Order: sequence, then C-alpha cells, then structure tokens
Amino acid sequence: MDTRQRILAAAAGCGLFETGFVPMESLRFYPEVRAACESGQCGQYDRCWACPPAVGTLAECRARVLSYDGMLLFSGRYGLDDPFDLEGMRAGLVAFKDAADRLDAATAFLPGRLILANEGCGRCAVCSWPAAPCRKPRALHHAIEGYGFMVHELAAAAGMAYMGGPNTVTYFGALLFHNTPGPAQKGVSV
Repeated sequence: MDTRQRILAAAAGCGLFETGFVPMESLRFYPEVRAACESGQCGQYDRCWACPPAVGTLAECRARVLSYDGMLLFSGRYGLDDPFDLEGMRAGLVAFKDAADRLDAATAFLPGRLILANEGCGRCAVCSWPAAPCRKPRALHHAIEGYGFMVHELAAAAGMAYMGGPNTVTYFGALLFHNTPGPAQKGVSV
C-alpha cells in the first residue's frame, strides 16, 4: 500500500465528510486572505498560536507548505437548525476539531506531518500567545486560512464539495505529508 492509500485508509475512520488530494502545483497563497485575517474578520488574528502572525509570514507559510510532497484536504459537514444557528456552527467546529485530532492520531505513521484546521485553536482557556510558548504544541493545528489559502479553490482542486447543502456548515482542514515508503516498498516514491 502506498502512502496515499495508507492516508485514505487512516482517514476513513475519522468521522470526516470528504477527502481529496490537492495537486501541490495547484496551490496558491493569497495576500488578500492574510489581509482578511489581519482585519479581524474571525477575531483570532494576533490572539493565538494557531493564527497569524504566530504561524509566520505568508512567505514562511508558503515555504513550509511547499516543503511537503502532498496535501490531503478533508472536510466535516454538520447539520444546522437554520442558516443562523450559531450554536450548531460552534458545535460543528468542535466536532470538526475532534475529527482533525483523530486524523492526526491515525496518521502518526507520517513523520513530520502538518495538520491545518479551522479558526484558531481553542485548546486552552487563555492562549499563551505572545507572552510564552504554546502549552500544547503537538496538539496545535494551524488555521488553514492563515496560510493564505482560498479554501473553495482547494476544494475544487481536490474534487470536493465546498458547500454541504442547506442548513449545514462545512469546515475544512488539510494534512500535509512527505511521501514515505511503506515496509513493502522501500525505495519507491509515490
């Protein structure tokens, strides 16, 4: 089984809605998305280790991403009572972060992997940013938008639905990985 097959098998039990591989050559990093972070649209900018500026400059994020061989985009879709169901959206976000944690644990066979998820971290009641180092760096998942991605483009490149349908909210994350040969494929790259 090659690396991508192992990743898909691992992801299958994580409670995700969809998964798809994004061609690395299709990745675009948008300063406008980072500008939206800086303008405070989600309220996490300069407040936690998962978001800018803590994750680095856009150039640093780009270099970090492009040091990997592959990207698996993943999503979670969660039902809402109505389009304005903020409690349902928050519950979906918590469930999605749990699914990202399960994917992280299930892909422990990938050395140096990086998980990107949604909207800040939320692991600690009060983040230590910027006064002290992250208290839970192994559990930290950087915000996917903080890397300058237009998520709808990633979804299109991965062949995934961007919108989950009426009265739903869909969250996205990414697993960045290095191709590593499995035990039966030493010396083979994917």
